[in-house]
Amino acid sequence: MIKIAVCDDEENIRNYLSDLIRRQSVPCEVRKFASAGQYLTGDWDADLLFLDIEMRSFGSGPDGMSLARKIRGRNLEVQPLIVFVTGYESYVYDAFDVGAFHYLLKPLSEEKFSEVFFRAVRQIAGGGAGVPAVRSLTVRCSNGVRRIPICQVYYAESSNHKVVLHLKGETLAYYGKLGELEQELREDFCRIHKGYLVNLAYVTAYSRTEAVLEGGEKLQISKYKYQDFAKAFLRYLKRRAAYE
Repeated sequence: MIKIAVCDDEENIRNYLSDLIRRQSVPCEVRKFASAGQYLTGDWDADLLFLDIEMRSFGSGPDGMSLARKIRGRNLEVQPLIVFVTGYESYVYDAFDVGAFHYLLKPLSEEKFSEVFFRAVRQIAGGGAGVPAVRSLTVRCSNGVRRIPICQVYYAESSNHKVVLHLKGETLAYYGKLGELEQELREDFCRIHKGYLVNLAYVTAYSRTEAVLEGGEKLQISKYKYQDFAKAFLRYLKRRAAYE
């Protein structure tokens, strides 16, 4: 279980980063901190820290960069990896002064986040041994074999003996059965209709007849699947809450 801290004075950024982390399908405990002082007094040393480099200081408390320096000055057996989150490239050079692992520019790119996240996870786990597996699908499509991280699948659709994966910015079709994919994905996915298998991480709202995904797309919920979906979504929300 990797211990991950998100330290940012903007609540929407804290929540967004936490959601991105949960989508990566890596066992972890996530805690959110609204200030550097809150992190320092939390008596909780993270393995990986996402830190707002421009975070405001409160009273005499430290700002984001000062927090990084204080952490590096601690006598810790293992120092956390620090990934700075910033809206300005001009801060990047400051990040190297405290041995930052990487930096992410706002507005955040989900693809870049995943790349940096898994590089950090591998380093935390010692370069390979014991690395939590990146859950992925390997599919044979018209242009060859592709390996797709499961966290990038919004939903899967059954169409003409094919499974159509709806990813961010693209769709990918391959010959297969939605039922087999359902068995493979399980926990964070739910069959809401004979033609749809949805990633619960991307569901923002639902009624008895449809699920609303990030971006506003709506998928039909079968009346025969509604009860199972509602229970699955509640279990998913409880798992999410346990990480916070």
